[in-house]
Amino acid sequence: MRNVLIHISIPEQRLELREWGQVAATYRVSTARNGLGERRGSGCTPRGWHRIRIKIGAGLPLNTVFVGRRPTGEIYSSALATGHPERDWILTRILWLTGLETGLNRGGDRDTLRRFIYLHGCPDEAPMGIPLSHGCIRLRNSDLLELFDRVEAGDRVFIAG
Repeated sequence: MRNVLIHISIPEQRLELREWGQVAATYRVSTARNGLGERRGSGCTPRGWHRIRIKIGAGLPLNTVFVGRRPTGEIYSSALATGHPERDWILTRILWLTGLETGLNRGGDRDTLRRFIYLHGCPDEAPMGIPLSHGCIRLRNSDLLELFDRVEAGDRVFIAG
């Protein structure tokens, strides 16, 4: 039986990977610029208990660009970013979350899965420790690769406000 938990602290902009109750790794993150909230269209990071629904991108190159959870065939670069300044870059891997708390983050217009909330990579030059995302939890690509290899679909995620 696995005993793995991802704990995300919004005030500290920090993710802790806990294995058997012990902190096994800590990463800086960037959560939503719009703060905490669960409603669809809010651009906020949802709170509460979640689990990893699916892991996307195993085996793909570092900086793989995703749109709609599918690799585009592009590899992120500063030249690509300059050519597409409007894009919200989802890179390297995706850990897609589903809410576990009916009425808070599961069901209706508060459903984390239907809001497409992920843990995902972002450009290396993007700041961490500052809320800047559109609702997802952003990590450095190298941190995400490490985390991705240590977690499984079904592992629990708690997002604390």
